[in-house]
Amino acid sequence: MKAAVCHEFGEPLIVEEPEIDPPQVGEVKVDVAACAICHSDIHLVRGEWGGKTPVVAGHEVAGVVSEVGTGVTGVQPQDRVVVSLLRSCGRCFYCSIGRPYNCEGDFALKRETRLHLQDGTPVAQGIYTGGFAEQVVVDQSQVVRVPSEQIPLDSASLLACGVATGVGAVTNTARVECGSSVVVLGVGGVGLNCVQGAALSGAAKIIAVDLLDSKLEAARGFGATHTINAGDEDPVAAVLELTGGRGADYAFAAIGVSKVISQSTEMIRKGGVAVVVGMPPNEDVACTINAHTLTWGRTLKGSFMGSTRLAVDVPRLAELYLQGRLKLDELITGRYPLESINEAIESVERGEALRNVIVF
Repeated sequence: MKAAVCHEFGEPLIVEEPEIDPPQVGEVKVDVAACAICHSDIHLVRGEWGGKTPVVAGHEVAGVVSEVGTGVTGVQPQDRVVVSLLRSCGRCFYCSIGRPYNCEGDFALKRETRLHLQDGTPVAQGIYTGGFAEQVVVDQSQVVRVPSEQIPLDSASLLACGVATGVGAVTNTARVECGSSVVVLGVGGVGLNCVQGAALSGAAKIIAVDLLDSKLEAARGFGATHTINAGDEDPVAAVLELTGGRGADYAFAAIGVSKVISQSTEMIRKGGVAVVVGMPPNEDVACTINAHTLTWGRTLKGSFMGSTRLAVDVPRLAELYLQGRLKLDELITGRYPLESINEAIESVERGEALRNVIVF
């Protein structure tokens, strides 16, 4: 089995042939068809989140089940599936209150890895998955069937994180109301999905903010009604002007930058909601908030993975795609073989891609 292994943070990934164990109780082995590159994977391999090496990153996966462990009931070999980092035990406090995305259950794969180098050295499965590889072994709760053969697996892989996170932040976490005004800060892979989540929710005004005109143009294709280049004008002042000086009903900080999170709280009206969607690197977690903005009833809240319930939300998003109401294919900028993964990552870092996908 081939995989792109990170042996040293910040260095190019090395494509080699580690060994993968069979799935254990409650686990599923998947032959990977596609794995999209998320900025979280880049944070990981650049060492911005700490951790240990060697590690295989990649967590936006779609593929075909090849083997199941004892006790697996939800899927069987030959099933086409989406594989996510989200796993849930169904029994803990958070699962019992309907928030499986916050599951605190115990899993063997928290303590163990099914990947090893040829000499036996354990290889960590980055972000609970290890998808930059020809195969993955994950907990059964991390997989959900792709409901139709009409959905290409490279497009389906985006449902595992970027689409679920962006659309879910709008529809699940914030529950944006029809006719409201929405601003999205950062319209990369996740931010564009916040934009189309706002469009699906019936938002009347959808304002996209970014530093790249190419991404702002893309945002219009996903439903943005207005665009602001934050390099050309003050985005807070521009949003206030577009909303009659009141501020937007909702703001989504789709990139993990403390300055952007602060700006999101300054763009919302009294009683408005700012949602932190993007994951920041460890060195940029301190954020300055004007407390007076909150005393007027403004809310700052976080959204982890779009408050996604895999078994519920992935089929719903897939159905929207089949109806032509959710864009997936349009999110893919480039498709790369595993051997070109470093080139694909560098393209994302340069801001050239919405989503690059490794295909097998």
